[in-house]
Amino acid sequence: MFNSSSSISHFLLLPLADTRQLQLLHFCLFLGISLAALLANGLIISAVACSHLLHTPMFFFLLNLALTDLGSICTTVPKAMHNSLWDTRYISFAGCAVQLFFFLFFISAEDFLLTIMCYDRYVSTCKPLHYGTLLGSRACAHMAAAAWASAFLNALMHTVNTFSLPLCHGNALGQFFCEIPQILKLSCSKSYLRELGLIGLSASLGLGCFVFIVFSYVQIFRAVLMIPQSRAGTKPFPPASLTWLWSPCSSVLQHFHT
Repeated sequence: MFNSSSSISHFLLLPLADTRQLQLLHFCLFLGISLAALLANGLIISAVACSHLLHTPMFFFLLNLALTDLGSICTTVPKAMHNSLWDTRYISFAGCAVQLFFFLFFISAEDFLLTIMCYDRYVSTCKPLHYGTLLGSRACAHMAAAAWASAFLNALMHTVNTFSLPLCHGNALGQFFCEIPQILKLSCSKSYLRELGLIGLSASLGLGCFVFIVFSYVQIFRAVLMIPQSRAGTKPFPPASLTWLWSPCSSVLQHFHT
């Protein structure tokens, strides 16, 4: 899969601190962040999986989003914690490739899932009569599968292309985890322009998702503002119209409270 001409067997990651005290402090900070993320996302996953009341498209996508959050944290943070605790910078060539692949995989899946969740909110607010048709159980499963599959192909494409480049400018990375720009700096071949083209393509896709999200929320707020007032003197933007913004979190918390 990778270019065998490269003599690099490992990489040196960027140390987060020079003194032992700061290294241990960084370890504790990463540990606290990891435990908080594991607890929060674990509660969401458990609530959605165990409660039949939460088996709706919105919470189905929220469960998938929690999985991407857990995956992205577990991909980069444990190695940073290990290096801070044991005062090392080492990561193997294969380990760096695996870390890069899963990081891109979960980040890409999160981007796609956020776009799908925005579409779900757009349909439920602007086209409520078509919600059951456009976002049935089969449609939701297909959209989630498409998001995960697209993320897999994107991560595989970038990882294979990046680690196929010959590397001859050392093995020190200017980041505490493996990322494409830092690896491209070590390349001694013009073939890296191909990877830059792929990065531009992925950036364009991400920009398209962002534009779609912004457009959808503009349409949502327009639909909310056009809701007729029930009484004279009421505010044109009633708080009850915004329940779709906080309903996922409030429903999960209510589930654990009961």
